[in-house]
Amino acid sequence: MNIGQNAADQNQCYGRSPFVHSIKTAVLDTKKELIEDFVPITTDFSIWQRFFTVAPLIVVGTKEEKGYDLAPKHMATPLGQSNYFGFVCTPRHATYHNIKSSGEFTVSFPKADQVALASLSASPRCEDSVKSEYLIKSLPTIKATSVDALFIAASYLYLECELFKIIDGFDDYSFITGTIKAVFVHPDYVRVSEKDEQLQIMQNPLLAYIAEGRFATISNTYNFPFPKDFKR
Repeated sequence: MNIGQNAADQNQCYGRSPFVHSIKTAVLDTKKELIEDFVPITTDFSIWQRFFTVAPLIVVGTKEEKGYDLAPKHMATPLGQSNYFGFVCTPRHATYHNIKSSGEFTVSFPKADQVALASLSASPRCEDSVKSEYLIKSLPTIKATSVDALFIAASYLYLECELFKIIDGFDDYSFITGTIKAVFVHPDYVRVSEKDEQLQIMQNPLLAYIAEGRFATISNTYNFPFPKDFKR
């Protein structure tokens, strides 16, 4: 009699998989590893300043009363594979109220050498509208084509968006989403099948925000190892 096979057959007869024990052991080992090898961080406060994450760095443009406003954001993302885009904002910022009022906004993706412009657009606004207007005028900008707002000039990607919905309730923050109505891409950044993508990005680096408080230039990239027959 094959004792090992007999035990496996008994496990299957009683509804027990021969792999259950190994799975439970793996879970216990993983839990032990987390406790011993990683640092637990309290969730009583914001966790996002305690480690590094990578994000895009964009500049959102809005219409503000008789002038315009520009504000950098990094908690930003496409929404699915359709033409929607969203970012995190707060009612404490003018961007939130400008979009709620006008129903539209622009998104600029600065090039890797434009981080200083993104930083300047974060400069605090003052109650003196003349000084605030001077600050915006000091930045190189271009006008959007279908919405009343500005772009950061010489960026590599521009989105013109119509407000889709604002989702409030993330404590002091909100998620602003828009339908993309127009897109303009610098020729060096357009993806075409004839181009070597690795070389293309190496010659035209991308700007990334390393939260919290750092930035990076991305020039070295590699093909992602998708599994065979992977579909979106």
